Amino acid sequence: GIEAARRGRRTLVLDHAKKPAEKIRISGGGRCNFTNIHTDADRFLSANPHFAKSALARFTPDDFLDRMRAHGLTWHEKTLGQLFCDQKSGAVIQMLLDDFAEAGGTLRLEAPVHAVKPSDASFHLQLGGEKLAAQSLIIATGGLSIPKMGATGFAYDVARQFGHRIVEPRPGLVPFVFTDSDKAAFASLAGVSHAVEVRAGGAAFAEALLFTHRGLSGPAVLQASSYWSPGEAVHINLLAGTDDASLGVQQRIGGKQRLHAALGHFFPDRLRDHLVERFALPAGTPLAELSAKVLSRIEGQLADWAVKPAGTEGWRTAEVTVGGIDTQGLSSKTMESHHAPGLYFIGECVDVTGWLGGYNFQWAWASGWVAGQSA
Repeated sequence: GIEAARRGRRTLVLDHAKKPAEKIRISGGGRCNFTNIHTDADRFLSANPHFAKSALARFTPDDFLDRMRAHGLTWHEKTLGQLFCDQKSGAVIQMLLDDFAEAGGTLRLEAPVHAVKPSDASFHLQLGGEKLAAQSLIIATGGLSIPKMGATGFAYDVARQFGHRIVEPRPGLVPFVFTDSDKAAFASLAGVSHAVEVRAGGAAFAEALLFTHRGLSGPAVLQASSYWSPGEAVHINLLAGTDDASLGVQQRIGGKQRLHAALGHFFPDRLRDHLVERFALPAGTPLAELSAKVLSRIEGQLADWAVKPAGTEGWRTAEVTVGGIDTQGLSSKTMESHHAPGLYFIGECVDVTGWLGGYNFQWAWASGWVAGQSA
């Protein structure tokens, strides 16, 4: 909207919510992880991995930072290139609203669109008893994640109406849940966090894992969930985040210590005790009495722990939607529909899904910017 208005287009943003930009407001626990300095197309999932390259190259994290600077906003890097606004999420929302108003745009809240119909070189929108006409129409209504905030499949419905194919949407960046039997088996670990590497669907992420009462969460798990397919096992390297992660090293340092004590160098107590029981490890045996073959076998078990989730927590807690409007039907340079000139789709509703840590916001900024240059 900002970019279209700055080009002199008479621009109206319609939002069915009572407040604008609620997803920005809750991001990062209200601290707003608004971009990632490591943004690159290889950090995004899509049936066409090349589609996002053009938009991401034309509007970069530095471009968004320039806008922050212009408004006197500051930021800090947390981990892995994640940038958070020092003035919290409300300041980022106000920045966008101010830029839109200054450009001459109009925002209408609590204005749900009930129908979209093509008409010659324009689109007709039905808002209750009111009708609007527009030469260009940009759909920026997101995906299905977090329905309590008003997420719907509106974008997909409009896309199908104009002949677009939808890549089956599924929850992404979402915790896993255990089967009922595993919930009981893992109950003692609720609240335990540990640095690991989680592998699923050919992707691997080395960050923290968190055991919950329902299943597995934490950054590494959320990342892997976007690549996971139902019925598959998730592979966890429990030794990935440890120093001197070798029982052989521990054996040379102090062979008299028992295996139970040696594992305490690697894991929190509750996790260690669970692993000893789960893998039937010889906890009371001194390391010096364990052969290299046995130590290697134990390390192999800990470095490739296969856990099969019952599923995920679903749309309720998913941070993003994986899948969406097939990019084959869109221009990568402008986000315009190949089927309906003047119709654009941007952001999460498109089959482009970023990693955890500000990538999805950068895709929203970039895809919105390129559409605003053309619409």
